Amino acid sequence: MNTPFRSAEYWDARYRAGGTSGVGWYGRLVADKAAVINGVIALNNIGHVADFGCGDGNLLSLLHPPAYTGLDVSGTVLDRCRQRFPQHTFLLLAQAAALRPAALCLSVDVIFHLIEPDVFAAYMEALFAYATQLVLIYASNFDRNWPAPHVRHRRFTDHVARHFPDWRLCAHPPNPYPFDPARPDETSFADFFVYARGGAGCVLPVPAP
Repeated sequence: MNTPFRSAEYWDARYRAGGTSGVGWYGRLVADKAAVINGVIALNNIGHVADFGCGDGNLLSLLHPPAYTGLDVSGTVLDRCRQRFPQHTFLLLAQAAALRPAALCLSVDVIFHLIEPDVFAAYMEALFAYATQLVLIYASNFDRNWPAPHVRHRRFTDHVARHFPDWRLCAHPPNPYPFDPARPDETSFADFFVYARGGAGCVLPVPAP
């Protein structure tokens, strides 16, 4: 009998083996993500950022949040982040109950790695429960099988509309590097989706020409 795939176990094993959070957290892809996130932080007067899937911290190294809490399923990578960023707070995702509410909750390159339906649902519940102003998601938004066992694409916007009616999609900026199978390490199948609570708005940085 095949052992069921467990996303948390996969990522902790990957980090214990010296792996990174993936190509999307390096090079021009991570630089573009950091520019958008830093712009959202500055233009919307964000005080506290909670990052649901902080990974190896390479994205965080480019961010400028006034206060930051990183959450992840891997204790291994959180130990590394604590050593690298002692000024910030890090928690296991299972300890999210200890998280104080954040003006901005981030989910960057995480949703399409949540293979198990119950894990996906619980993650989305926490992501929106702890946000007071904005939720910023960087993910694919289509249902499709994928060759990699740790990738499962989901049309998550339908889930948000059904389960979090108090939140509305206020921005969906275009991806400057749309996926090209000939250049998979330099392009992405994901986009930014910014949700605001209630009737609130959001301000995004103007893309560089």
